[in-house]
Amino acid sequence: MAAHFGSRLRKGAATTALAAAAVAALSASQAPGVTADDHGRRTAGSAQDAPDPGGDSTASGDGHYYTDLPPLNSPTPAPGDAKGSAGTGSGDDSGIPATVLDAYKKAEAELRESKPGCNLPWELLAAIGHVESGQARGGRVDAQGTTYSKILGPVLNGSGFAHISDTDHGAYDGDKTYDRAVGPMQFIPSTWAWAGRDGNDDGVKDPNNVYDAALAAGHYLCRADRDLSVQANLDAAILSYNHSQDYLNTVLSWLEYYRKGTHSVPDGTGTLPRHRSDESTGPGRTPGSTPPSTTRPSTHHTPKPGHTGSGSGSGSHQGGKPSTEPTKPGTTPTSPAPTPTDTVDHLDDAGTGRLTARAGGTFDEKIVVRPETKAGTAVAKVRVRFVITGDTDATFTGGEKTATVVTGGTGTATAPALVAGEKTGTFTVRALVVGRTVAALEHTATVTERTADALTRVGDAPLTCTPGGEFAEPIELKATYKGAAPGKVAATATLLTSAEDPAENDKGPYFKDPADQPSGTSGKSDKKVRTLALTTDAKGVLKLPKLYADDTTGTFLLRVTTAGGATVTLELKVAEAAS
Repeated sequence: MAAHFGSRLRKGAATTALAAAAVAALSASQAPGVTADDHGRRTAGSAQDAPDPGGDSTASGDGHYYTDLPPLNSPTPAPGDAKGSAGTGSGDDSGIPATVLDAYKKAEAELRESKPGCNLPWELLAAIGHVESGQARGGRVDAQGTTYSKILGPVLNGSGFAHISDTDHGAYDGDKTYDRAVGPMQFIPSTWAWAGRDGNDDGVKDPNNVYDAALAAGHYLCRADRDLSVQANLDAAILSYNHSQDYLNTVLSWLEYYRKGTHSVPDGTGTLPRHRSDESTGPGRTPGSTPPSTTRPSTHHTPKPGHTGSGSGSGSHQGGKPSTEPTKPGTTPTSPAPTPTDTVDHLDDAGTGRLTARAGGTFDEKIVVRPETKAGTAVAKVRVRFVITGDTDATFTGGEKTATVVTGGTGTATAPALVAGEKTGTFTVRALVVGRTVAALEHTATVTERTADALTRVGDAPLTCTPGGEFAEPIELKATYKGAAPGKVAATATLLTSAEDPAENDKGPYFKDPADQPSGTSGKSDKKVRTLALTTDAKGVLKLPKLYADDTTGTFLLRVTTAGGATVTLELKVAEAAS
């Protein structure tokens, strides 16, 4: 049946009492953690106080969301529907449109591979998708998963919602003045710019595509190395989407509901929610549409079950709270007070040192920036986003290329530590003010190759051979850097002409070139090579290939040099066997 909790409040005293009991359980907040009501639906206590380990603004801009709660009964398919089969979906809250359900499950599978420690359940994506957009408006998507029309949140102009000036030039939301949340998972453009993913492998990251949006939501929830099987991390992840206790309670309820069982229904036939956090649905209104006004007479405002009636899901990105005072008829609404972000004129460096690291290492220095007013005063409570750009595989701690930090009491924001990848060279880290168009501040970082400062031979047995034979003693070397074993250090082994002449010798011992081995044969190549490029293993060990001797007798030199200049020179003797 179509179970909309808000509508049940109008069906008589008995139903009202039952709903009130469920609401009371969902609103419980006297202790941290999560409890369950008599029907198994989950609520969070003081989880709203849990910090967001990702340090980022909310994904949806704290816009409105659907407040309908799941039915009190366990989810079962509609009459005539078998689990996993198509049905009408009419009146069945457990039915999820087929394409939307597929997108959630594919996102879970991808995260299971890329971030196994996150333990993301697809039912969490389904719960957020229901609360944010009613499963893409009941699954109104094409075969590729793109919505037939854009799903847009309210204009984030600071009137009842967050104040976020345009960051995408209207590319996603069609608004060049303010931002709006976009798509089935309701990402604000500034968040999508770094969190967006290509979930359907079409080469495009589209917030209006349910495959792209679901995968992006999964990565967003899993950032900062969260393990969502831990309740505190799960609460923090949901709150990072919309920082509202009521939002958290609603999502947790749908999460538990979907965990008890779901089934697919044809696209376009999913049940649409009816009630939103910012207002009651009135005649002529379409769920998911933007309200014509964010101010309403208080006599027309009916709090939803489990909600405070103050629109707690509409908090500001800048840390302020929307006014709950209604605008009186005939008066002009006052402009919202400027936020700290509104006062920022420019970004300045706050003592960042030289950014260099060896491949695979962590940068010693961190980027520190300071948002300032026109007068040069540092501004606290401002979100600064750091973005790694350029041809690099470097990341911030945690594996992300983007991090958002709120300036503290000193007005400075310190980026997480940079971790170098294997690509050497320079890249750029851009710092931007979230919700404010000011010039970005750029820092150049450099990744140098792995090096060794010492190289020694393992063992001391003489290296001897007869003419035309092979050296029986294998050559093994150990590289170190500041006493530790550096892995993947490049090295060059060369058979020298003499100690005074480092040129490659044209006679005496040699290596056989494995790259010149004839295709389809099991034997080695007979091509003589006297210079080889090598790399140490993870423990800094360098094992040289087998050495051979031509018919020339005498004493020869083998020199091995690593990146960083560590060198060792070994003597090789070729002599006739004693009679």
